[in-house]
Amino acid sequence: MASTNERALVARLFKQLMSAERIAFPKPGKPLQASEQQGVYIIFGPQGRVLHVGMTPKARRGLHQRLRDHLAAQSSFVNGYYKGEAQRLRKGHTFSCIVVGNRRMRALLEAYATGMLCPADIGRNGVKLEQ
Repeated sequence: MASTNERALVARLFKQLMSAERIAFPKPGKPLQASEQQGVYIIFGPQGRVLHVGMTPKARRGLHQRLRDHLAAQSSFVNGYYKGEAQRLRKGHTFSCIVVGNRRMRALLEAYATGMLCPADIGRNGVKLEQ
C-alpha cells in the first residue's frame, strides 16, 4: 500500500501535469517538442477533451519517442481510438507532459491521472472504445 508521503507526491505531480503547457502535435515535417526524458503525458482532442493518459515505461528517447510512436500509429491508443489514422493527431490535438524520473512514480501518476481523467479506460489498455 502506498504511504501517505507517496500519495501526496502523486497528487502534487498530478497538479503539475494538469498545469503543464499544452503543445500542439506538429504538422508533417515539423519537429515534435517533447523531452527525451521519461515521464507521463496527456493527449487532448481538438475541443480540449482528455483522450488518453500515458507514460514512458521504457522508451529509449523518453516522452519524445512515445509521442512520436503515436504519430506513427505505433500505439494501442491510435490504433484503437483512431483505427490507425495517426494523422488525425496533427489536426487540433494537443498534449501536455511532465518528466518523472522514478519508474514507480510514473506508474502511480499514470494510474492516478487515468482514474481522475478517463476512468472508463481503466483495464482497456488505454484504448477508448467509444468516440
